[in-house]
Amino acid sequence: MFIKRIVVGPLESNCYLFGDETTKEIFVVDPGGDYRKIKSVIDKDGLNPKAVINTHGHGDHIGANKEFGIPVWIHRLDADFLMDPSKNLSSAFGFLLRTKTASRLLEDGDILNIGKYKLEVIHTPGHTPGSICLKTERAVFTGDTLFCEGIGRTDFAYGSEKDIKDSIKEKLFTLDDGYVIYPGHGPESTIGHEKQGICF
Repeated sequence: MFIKRIVVGPLESNCYLFGDETTKEIFVVDPGGDYRKIKSVIDKDGLNPKAVINTHGHGDHIGANKEFGIPVWIHRLDADFLMDPSKNLSSAFGFLLRTKTASRLLEDGDILNIGKYKLEVIHTPGHTPGSICLKTERAVFTGDTLFCEGIGRTDFAYGSEKDIKDSIKEKLFTLDDGYVIYPGHGPESTIGHEKQGICF
């Protein structure tokens, strides 16, 4: 299994390359900016990107989507964020981001295959209506739902504090404590560590 974290953009978002180290096929998860930086890693390691997957539709996670020239996948409830600067929050930072439209709209429970590995889509609304996490063997990419010792913001438009807390308790905290979390910002952690530190 291949997992590579690349910190991108002014908000230091985590872009992840995930896939099969044998076939070199990968997904690009949350390319929020710095296309050339991401592409240089892809080229250096001889990787073959098959699709971009966005954990949600905010600008710091979708900024370099269209530059890869491959399909973009996002949950259906965040699909319009891709072309709406007010929803993806880019307008709040003084520019208008419109990336390519999604070629696949994801749903809870979808299985995304890459080489001999797979990601399971877990719909975790709260940070945005269409926020998702992506679960694989002993690891989960949590986007801006769950961080190391923190949870995602819900004070933006379309956020919900109740929904994000329910998503974490009912969907993420049901995973084994040993699951590694790869969040949208900051360092990795484990489900067990976050259970100990977060009190709802």
